[in-house]
Amino acid sequence: MLRFLSLTLLASLSVSAAESAQDRIATVTNTPGLVAFWDFTKREAPGQRFTAHVPAGATNDYALDAGNYVKDLWNAGPDATYADFPMLGAGPFGQAIRIKAETNPDFRPLLLVPRARLHDSPLDIKGAGKAVTVVVWAIRESGNHALAGIWHEGTDLKEKTTESIAKVERGQRQYALFAGLNKEGAACGHVSENGASSFTNKYALHKCNSAEQSPKVPHDAVPEVLAKSWQTFAMTFDSKTQLLTGWLNGQSGDRWLDNPQKDRLVSYAANAWLQGRLAKIPGLQEGEDPKFPSDQYYNPPEDKPVKVTVVSEKDAPRVELHEYAFTKVKVTLKDGQEIARELTSLRLNPWWYPHDLYQPKNDGTGGPFTIGRVIHSSRGVGFTGWIGGVAVFDRALTAEELAKFHGLVK
Repeated sequence: MLRFLSLTLLASLSVSAAESAQDRIATVTNTPGLVAFWDFTKREAPGQRFTAHVPAGATNDYALDAGNYVKDLWNAGPDATYADFPMLGAGPFGQAIRIKAETNPDFRPLLLVPRARLHDSPLDIKGAGKAVTVVVWAIRESGNHALAGIWHEGTDLKEKTTESIAKVERGQRQYALFAGLNKEGAACGHVSENGASSFTNKYALHKCNSAEQSPKVPHDAVPEVLAKSWQTFAMTFDSKTQLLTGWLNGQSGDRWLDNPQKDRLVSYAANAWLQGRLAKIPGLQEGEDPKFPSDQYYNPPEDKPVKVTVVSEKDAPRVELHEYAFTKVKVTLKDGQEIARELTSLRLNPWWYPHDLYQPKNDGTGGPFTIGRVIHSSRGVGFTGWIGGVAVFDRALTAEELAKFHGLVK
């Protein structure tokens, strides 16, 4: 009798958990603007490919192939299969896949929707006036690289690993969510207007970083620890406000970088700010590079400061720190007239992005949508850990909506 009651209780708990997972799935699928939502339980048929929840009437459910991009582009390494993505048997929506720290440098497995199956579909978010949100529910074991998005870095970059490349391809970046990049563990949104590079650097540099950063949790932690370790990574790009924002667990937060000129990569954005400012002054100015491409200037609005702090006024000239929405600038004044301007800080979250999302043509210059990794020339291991859900929306979700999504895993 006792055994019967125990089995009945377990069955009841199992049904309750299933109902709870279905409720959480419904919360995501009922959110306006949904394009695709992979929960890693929905498949074409038992044992077949994962597919996405899509809006009623959609003609594409974005089945995920398993691939090894090293084999595709370097012609090296083994094929990837679904067996290369261990399953947790649990997660926010009932299941999760593991991205492992692969030791074979010729093996970088990922799940993908090939370009041929997504071009010009709702998932192919691009062009004028388009906005996007990517949400990934994950447990980060290590790494700071890609979680999901359309982000083919290009294999034409001059790297040691590209010396043996079999297939050279230009960058095909549109939008993607990363686990931090320069701020490991943060939610990092990345977008591109040209598919290629920014500010004369070889990499795309329009990116944001949430204020908070996710912890590292071993993939084999006990179930009770894993159940409490889910993080909700998200990025939003709002084309109306020109804001690219990173969100971790429903919170964005402000993040600034002081002395951006000293940063290995952000220094290129600082120089783009300088070149854009100098180009507005008649004649060739000291420090001005006349060959700097004008479409790569980076000059966030600086019409009216939100705060002015006097740095020095005892000895002429007067020095003030002007804080704007996205920049902090040291301004030197003499007899009330500005005689010098120096960038002291850049805002990393939100990041000002005054462009449209890259709009590739149907000519091979568009990338796939990938989960777990993106195609990149350095072939690093990237993010490792568990991914329990990936959702894409064609609008910028609100703080309240993203907080609600994190509430699903609390």
